[in-house]
Amino acid sequence: MTAHANPATVQECLRTGGGFSQGDLTWIAEQFATLDARLAGFPADTTELEVSVKDRAARGQKVTLECWIAGRAKVVTTSSEEDLHAALNDVRDDLRRKLNDAKTKQEPRHNRHLRDAATPAPDDAVDPADADSAHDPAPTA
Repeated sequence: MTAHANPATVQECLRTGGGFSQGDLTWIAEQFATLDARLAGFPADTTELEVSVKDRAARGQKVTLECWIAGRAKVVTTSSEEDLHAALNDVRDDLRRKLNDAKTKQEPRHNRHLRDAATPAPDDAVDPADADSAHDPAPTA
């Protein structure tokens, strides 16, 4: 993991979307605090989190947590849990899992393209004397 001068934290990167007020931000950030360790590998100025809820307190409420990190695809997690706290925990845990999966896919041992780029290619040089004999047809007896 790369150390950044200003690592991302939930407190710094989280904003509320539809269904939540600015007053909700503090307790949501406290609930998402366990994400700080996972976000610390990214710079705060290029990381954003947004949590929103549709039909809050209704039976069919849907909580969405979106994460934008520069140079990576947007990660979206959703939950339809009826309890708001359970739904927030669900999207938090799902985001942590997706960020871990994305990191694993970028490591060379799990990605053939990155693994091949990390190891030097074998020397493909052929001795000119061997090159001529490789292309000569086999002698007929």
